[in-house]
Amino acid sequence: MSIKVAVLGAKGRMGVESVKAISRTSDLEIVAQLDLGDSLDLLVSSGAQVVVDFTHPDSVMGNLEFAINNGMSVVVGTTGIDSTKLEKIKTWLAANPKVGALVAPNFGLGAVLMMQFAAQASKYFETVEIVELHHTAKADAPSGTAARTAELINDARKSVKRAPMPDATTSELDGARGAKIGDVHIHSVRLRGLVAHQEVILGDTGETLSIRHDSIDRTGFMPGVLLAIREVGKNPGLTFGLEHYMDLN
Repeated sequence: MSIKVAVLGAKGRMGVESVKAISRTSDLEIVAQLDLGDSLDLLVSSGAQVVVDFTHPDSVMGNLEFAINNGMSVVVGTTGIDSTKLEKIKTWLAANPKVGALVAPNFGLGAVLMMQFAAQASKYFETVEIVELHHTAKADAPSGTAARTAELINDARKSVKRAPMPDATTSELDGARGAKIGDVHIHSVRLRGLVAHQEVILGDTGETLSIRHDSIDRTGFMPGVLLAIREVGKNPGLTFGLEHYMDLN
């Protein structure tokens, strides 16, 4: 029996690609395609079992509350889901214990691997910084992928008791050293023509290591989106990061 799927933000770039990818499968069925101005009640009448959200940070939480409270599992690719919002999602899930929710900073399988590799490598290098590059329509900076990468790096370095990274900067223009999450500096670039790109640069005495992922086209995210749709209903509660649905051991 196929999984019935609704896509929110269906007219956006990621939404359009998701609808195409889902429609090509034999085990998933598109039952609703909603965009700005459409009633969320259509999710209920369509019988959707999984809701994929590629909307906007201003609307995503209302969408998730409605879907979870109506017993639908959710796959979230919309950016801007911080720790406070994650806690709110947990409260909705606690009241609906059979529902699963995946919040994924990135659906590119290569991007997920890049984050995992960078975290592992950061244990062995004294310093590390992140440069993330996206298109000009992106609403948030730094990207969710960069923020998640920084968190993973910080956790990895703490696990091996690495000392804080050295930085002799005493004078700088505002923003010159980028944003900072934990001990990791993040630099955001927004240019026409880009899709989604990230480079993690690690350095130590006498050597550097660069780990980079480039999304050339949004179709590259679709294997991860399809994996998420197939797995989210099997994993009740909140899952943060697609890596938990991948066999990385």
